[in-house]
Amino acid sequence: MSKNVWEGLSEKEKQEVEKFVSDYRGFIDRCKTERLVAKEAEELARKWDIPYILFRKKTIAMFKPYGNPVKDGINIIVAHSDAPRIDLKPRPVTEENEFALFKTRYYGGIKKYQWLSLPLSLYGFVYKDGNEIYVKEDDITFVIPDLEPHLSRKYDDKKINEYIEAEKLMPIVGSIPSKAKEERLKKGVLEYLKKKYGIEEDDLVSSEFELVPAINSMEIGVDKGLIGAYGQDDRVCCYTGLRALLGMGSQKRTSLLILYDKEEIGSVGNTGAQSKIVEDAVIDILDKLGIETSYKNIRKTLSNSRCLSADVNAGLNPLFPETLDHKNAARLGYGAVITKYTGHYGKGGTNDANPEFISEVVKTFNENNVHWQTGELGKADEGGGGTVARFLAYFGIETVDCGVPLLSMHSPFEISSKVDIYEAYKGYRAFFES
Repeated sequence: MSKNVWEGLSEKEKQEVEKFVSDYRGFIDRCKTERLVAKEAEELARKWDIPYILFRKKTIAMFKPYGNPVKDGINIIVAHSDAPRIDLKPRPVTEENEFALFKTRYYGGIKKYQWLSLPLSLYGFVYKDGNEIYVKEDDITFVIPDLEPHLSRKYDDKKINEYIEAEKLMPIVGSIPSKAKEERLKKGVLEYLKKKYGIEEDDLVSSEFELVPAINSMEIGVDKGLIGAYGQDDRVCCYTGLRALLGMGSQKRTSLLILYDKEEIGSVGNTGAQSKIVEDAVIDILDKLGIETSYKNIRKTLSNSRCLSADVNAGLNPLFPETLDHKNAARLGYGAVITKYTGHYGKGGTNDANPEFISEVVKTFNENNVHWQTGELGKADEGGGGTVARFLAYFGIETVDCGVPLLSMHSPFEISSKVDIYEAYKGYRAFFES
């Protein structure tokens, strides 16, 4: 089913799309970090009385136990809640040339120049004396200043990824000197943190702070058919997966949703998809159903399971159409995109889904009137990327990528189509119910 979804929608269906996307915009505006996504998911799990496991307050697994997973497997949807951003270093506050600045380390694959002259908000916390001291400075704007064209002649000839060095990604934090005798700008910032939050400079070593765009979602175009927002990779799939789990009707087997952290830096750490979280979830599911949690039962459950790796793909960009093979490119407005493989060059590092499983997914989508399309992440030897799919497939789980196509992926303002968001939700719900 590959045509522009808008063309076949009734007025009632358009209203359903608008209502769903309006709710999604609230989610994407509230949940600017992976911890905020996990917190909202946990609140929904409690409200709907859905069993869940929260891992380090960053990754969450939610499930609806049913039947015999050892025999029938589990329907699994996984997405990731982290997004490219700029993190503060352990000792971040510095002073240079009459400005207080934050020293930073970028997280994930960003184009550094896109983060210049961009309003930024700070989210995070300090762990001190057994307590979490949360800092949410979304009413204060920080900015990494760009260089005016009058002074940038020697920079203009640089390669785009060399325009600004990573160590120069330092936002302005303050400009009014304190009464201290030296480092007056830096100490002014530290005095503010101590007065408002009780935080000392040494406390920042045990902290986690993220700078994210200080902009909320917006409708794009005279027809308002698109949504622009930060973090849609991959929170658009987190939200549609959540709604699918909450809204599913009949159930033929256990359903499991996992919202992972750390995908943008390789799915590492104890909250990433390379951890044993999926096994922990299976153990809890079997335990809830009164089934022995033996190694044999865990392995059979995993090998009999099916998974949609709910992640975004690159949509055909009208300004850079040469980067994709048009016959195999995803397009905004054409529905959820099934991606058989990602990887680099000759499918390096990809899952490369089995055709038998893709056929099952396509059949489920067709039977439930889900608009879908196929896509790949750029031309051979030109594009490339990865998802968590290969880490789920490692356990013997049949896995394929399926998500929402985006323009400007990994930028501070990614673009999606309203109808693709809604079709992804429909597809995930149909999969959970299959």
